This record gives sequence, structure tokens and C-alpha cells, in this order.
Amino acid sequence: MIDTSTTQLEDMPGDWRRALAVVAHPDDLEYGCAAAVAGWTDEGKEVVYVLATRGEAGIDTLDPAACGPLREQEQRASAAVVGVPTVEFLDHRDGVIEYGLGLRRDIAAAIRRHRPELVVTLNHRDTWGTGVGGFWNTPDHVAVGRATLDAAGDAGNRWIFPELTEQGLEPWNGVRWVAVAGSNTPTHAVDATPGEERAVQSLLAHRAYIEALTDEDPESYVRTFLDGNNQRFAPRYGGRPAVAFELFSR
Repeated sequence: MIDTSTTQLEDMPGDWRRALAVVAHPDDLEYGCAAAVAGWTDEGKEVVYVLATRGEAGIDTLDPAACGPLREQEQRASAAVVGVPTVEFLDHRDGVIEYGLGLRRDIAAAIRRHRPELVVTLNHRDTWGTGVGGFWNTPDHVAVGRATLDAAGDAGNRWIFPELTEQGLEPWNGVRWVAVAGSNTPTHAVDATPGEERAVQSLLAHRAYIEALTDEDPESYVRTFLDGNNQRFAPRYGGRPAVAFELFSR
């Protein structure tokens, strides 16, 4: 087996105009790759967020009926910080997302609707990290990440989900890459420095969630987490703090 833990990370491709980021919950992108998104929108690239749920099961002390609208509001504010004006929700149930045709269809429809060249999602594998110290991933992340990888192909085939064509969503075979944030085996990276401060403010916009998650001062918690995450890949990216992705070409 080849040891990839010290392999240098390549620059993410830059010759694209539109990206679609598809994740399970509010805050997934802010924990994972908001600094990269901020850099992309600075360059004039268009980024749209699609979330499978509204995160309504994410705060133990708050009933889902109240939690969902609150977390949606926080997500829209968070996205605006990094230059993303469009946030869509697919209304799958938080915590019990099922991988299957319905999820693939919904994501394929979003890809046809927005016609991205780059699709971004979150770690679809069973764990965060490997070996001792690794953490079990959640079923929602696994289901949405895997369905997104599959839907990138589904979107270009008119005979898969033909009902989408009947609804006016023509096939889109223009997805060139799917980038997985939070991967255990990243291959590419984006310099986090230009978007670092906006990434902090973007995650801080999820204040209700963070305050329920930790007793630590929210800003201290956010800065410590994001700085540690970005510095982790610096030795593999010319000493620069980095947002890392595993890149799949199509």
C-alpha cells in the first residue's frame, strides 16, 4: 500500500465558473471548506449551496419544529458571509437520510438546475480519520456524499430519472470534477489564507448550534477548530494553511 500521508497536495483546478456544494446539514460546509468558497467567490466564480436537511434534529434542547427554521436562517446568513447568495433545502429528515433513488434524484435535479462544472460534497466514507483516533462518520454524511458522487453521473443521462426532463430539467453532462471535503485521503487543496477570516465569521453565524455544542467561547472555539484544520495540511501544501479535497474527475 502506498503511504499518501506525506504526498504533496496539488492545486485545485481553477478553470471553471460554477460550483454546486451538496451536504447534509447546516454548518457542514462551514466546518469543512468555507475558506475555499470565499476564495472562489472573490475570483468571480458562482457557488450555490444545496442542503439535504434543515438540521432540525441538531440541537437536543430545541424542538425540531423550532430548530429547523432557526438553523435555516443561520445557514443563509453564513453562506452570505462567503459570497453565496443561493441556498436550497431538499427537506429530507435530519438524522435519518436514506441513500437511495429518491436522494439521488433530488441531487441530480439540483445539478441539472444549476449546471455546475465542479460539485463539492463532504466525506462519504465510514470514518473521519484512520486508525487509532478515528471517529465514526454519521449516516447522513455517508448517504449524501455517496449520493452526490452518483448523482453527478445521473444528471447527464436522460434515461435515468426521465421525469426530470419532463419537468424541464434537461440533462447536464458538464460536471468535470467532484471534490470531497473532509476526506481521509485528500489529493488537492486551496490556500485558506485569503478566505480564513470570512470562514471564521461564516461558522460563527451558526451561533445557536455552537452554543448548544460547547461551553467554550464561540469565537475561541471556531478559531481554534478552523486554524487546526487548515494548519494540518500546511506541510503538504508548501507551508500554507489549506482546505483539502479528494478530487474525482469525470
